[in-house]
Amino acid sequence: MTTRRRALLAAAAAATAATALAPSPASVGPVRALLTPSVLDPALSGISERPHVALTFDDGPDAASTPAFLRLLDRVGVTATFFVLGRHLRDRGLLLEMVAAGHEIGVHGWDHRPVALHGPTGLRDGLRRTRDLVEDGTGTAVRWYRPPYGVVTPSSWWSADRVGLRTVLWSAWGRDWERRATPASVSALVTRQLRPGGTVLLHDSDRTSAPGSWRTTLGATAALVEHWQAHQWAVGPLRDHWSTTSD
Repeated sequence: MTTRRRALLAAAAAATAATALAPSPASVGPVRALLTPSVLDPALSGISERPHVALTFDDGPDAASTPAFLRLLDRVGVTATFFVLGRHLRDRGLLLEMVAAGHEIGVHGWDHRPVALHGPTGLRDGLRRTRDLVEDGTGTAVRWYRPPYGVVTPSSWWSADRVGLRTVLWSAWGRDWERRATPASVSALVTRQLRPGGTVLLHDSDRTSAPGSWRTTLGATAALVEHWQAHQWAVGPLRDHWSTTSD
């Protein structure tokens, strides 16, 4: 093989790899909203035709903060979907407590690095490892995958599909990770964005957020649930979000 042919093959391989790792336009919230439903399936943003709010939390479990969310949700009679990071599943007891309380567990990845920093095989193996830790530790099946930062790529689609997980993002968030966020600002932003049938993204840990931001989220969660219940909106995990006929 000539040097020129080797160079061309290497360039083609690099281009293919770059394409696999390139973020999809669906990774950008406003673009995703613009392309839904004409181009993108509403289910990618967690949008259902049912008058139901899917409440979801990312980045846990965290022994310093997650138990406070479990106590709050128990007090208000609501369950949610928690997207967990595999490297933080050492505390099997906390994971069991979440499932015993009726909460659903999804995969957020092995760690919180953007998917573009993982090769397809490494990403797939991390998702499988995290899924297996949850399923083996709780005896419950895992269905959902939400990539860190909401960045989806051809590689992330492929990896999730290979381990039997369905990618789902969100339709409303509160930017609760920001240092300037307050319970009022988080709940106001979510309320402006949310429609019945939407999915809310919040965080039960401040590992990748401003220090102490989970307390802001906790206050916002209490206010949001009170608002939804006052309007008689059904609230729960993603497993209750779609009907069996349309899922």
